[in-house]
Amino acid sequence: MRIISGKNKGKRLVAPKKLPVRPTTDMAKEALFNILNNRFDLNGITFLDLFSGTGNIAFEFASRGASQITAVDENFDCVKFIKKTSEELDMNINVVKSDVYKYLEKAPVKSDIIFADPPYDFEPEAFHKIISLVFEKALLKEDGTLILEHSKHTDLSDTPHFTEARKYGSSVFSFFE
Repeated sequence: MRIISGKNKGKRLVAPKKLPVRPTTDMAKEALFNILNNRFDLNGITFLDLFSGTGNIAFEFASRGASQITAVDENFDCVKFIKKTSEELDMNINVVKSDVYKYLEKAPVKSDIIFADPPYDFEPEAFHKIISLVFEKALLKEDGTLILEHSKHTDLSDTPHFTEARKYGSSVFSFFE
């Protein structure tokens, strides 16, 4: 995986093979950031990365100037990799080892953008729980966006707050506002 733009543009990141992850492809990530660049000034925003895995998306936000970034994952090795890499790249990423649902129940900060990339075999109810918690707990700032990455076999268009979905290969980004 590589950082596409910003101060660390072109930097290749190699995650340990043992991590239980499926990183967002560079093609899908580039498409996502093209969308976000048209909606937000990413410099200075607050970003929350759920099921962060390798930290791929958090590193991209940090490289593009997001001011406050929190990456949440419950896997110890993922958390360790994100911490180590963010220190090496001098990125200010707050890494939290936690179950995502427990974190959302007590999240200390509102975010401009919340991104969640849970395992593709998640049941629709699990996606709905993330969406419900984000909106019930008012975790988005005004005009904020929740983005869920999921398989093309999952349809979240009937979910409250859904605004659109964009498909890239086998990945879909669903947007909620």
